[in-house]
Amino acid sequence: MATSLNTVDALVQLSFQIQRILAAVGAPYDLSIVQIRLLGILRDRQAGMVELGGHLGLDKSSMTGLVSRAEKRGLVQRTPSPYDGRAVLVSLTDEGRRVAAEGGAEIGRRVLALTEHLSPQARATLTELAASLIHPPSADDA
Repeated sequence: MATSLNTVDALVQLSFQIQRILAAVGAPYDLSIVQIRLLGILRDRQAGMVELGGHLGLDKSSMTGLVSRAEKRGLVQRTPSPYDGRAVLVSLTDEGRRVAAEGGAEIGRRVLALTEHLSPQARATLTELAASLIHPPSADDA
């Protein structure tokens, strides 16, 4: 049953659905949505605190607290940056990788379930449109 929503309402309501999925998947691990996002960012890389803060929209003190809590839980570790003696790099521990992999797989299943009623072409179009909103073309691409 399709309802008539304008673009803003449709995108905001979709965002709410995704946020509910993230919260539900994080709950058994006692992870907040921002903690889930931290693990997701670190799945395939090490990152400095400034880079993580940029991805998560958090200031330095908030990032320090977030990483400290994850470190106490054994999910991440800090190592000195080889490029800057004052900086640290954050990476997942083995436990962090396990939680990120399990949680990521469950998030994937639940998000894909949202699109199961769409045709393969509609899913491809949705993916292309979402990607273009995340990474809009620059003037140089024209």
